[in-house]
Amino acid sequence: MKTLVTANQKGGVGKTATLVHLAFDFAERGLRVVVIDLDTQANASYTLNSYKCGINASSLLMGEKIDHSLFPTSGMALIESDPALANMEKMTLGDAGKNFKLAIQELSSTGFDVCLIDTAPSLGITMGAALFVSDYVLSPIELEAYSILGIKKMVTTIANIRNANKNLKFLGMVPSKVDKRNPRHARHLEELTNAYPTLMVPPGIVIGLRSSIADALASRVPVWKIKKTTARVATKEIRALAAHVINQMEIG
Repeated sequence: MKTLVTANQKGGVGKTATLVHLAFDFAERGLRVVVIDLDTQANASYTLNSYKCGINASSLLMGEKIDHSLFPTSGMALIESDPALANMEKMTLGDAGKNFKLAIQELSSTGFDVCLIDTAPSLGITMGAALFVSDYVLSPIELEAYSILGIKKMVTTIANIRNANKNLKFLGMVPSKVDKRNPRHARHLEELTNAYPTLMVPPGIVIGLRSSIADALASRVPVWKIKKTTARVATKEIRALAAHVINQMEIG
């Protein structure tokens, strides 16, 4: 089983939208996917509600036994966000990371192909634990000043976690909520590409600012099931990102 976490210390950058659509895409490819929602806002849990299996995310960090019988034998399973996640900050990163690593090993033995982890937009115990157990990390970013200011912190965080998790591979920053008509966005994208050429996803992979994505998340379906012209464009963008991630993770 390969494990990917989406992480950014700035909220509202499209992190959950990216993760949810990767989950939909991977499941449609025939992969067994388990999604772990570590964000107390529970947005991924809302959109993927029909896939919940009855296991709470906090139980994985607390070292509770996993009931394998609760998982479907194919498709997607959601390990949902729960209020107890707010108490995880009382744990040490060492304890949370150790428990979470054992839980990930358990999920792997259950037969899942890929595990996708959503995190809260802050560097705390849950994000640290997720980075500690993951094979890959992807960071959606918004092309606005506040989001860009946080990039160095995120890159530093990933570099520090690599001291404990040498297998962690950074798949890059994904420009998200991009308005191609906005000259500021175009300028910031060019600046980022020049400043961090090895830390960006390949040129051309961007997720636009499209209402159809918000409609899809609210309707609990992938954007390719929304009947709007902008949904078709969004579908192409997200499918391109998913294909890149699949290739980088060497799945299938």
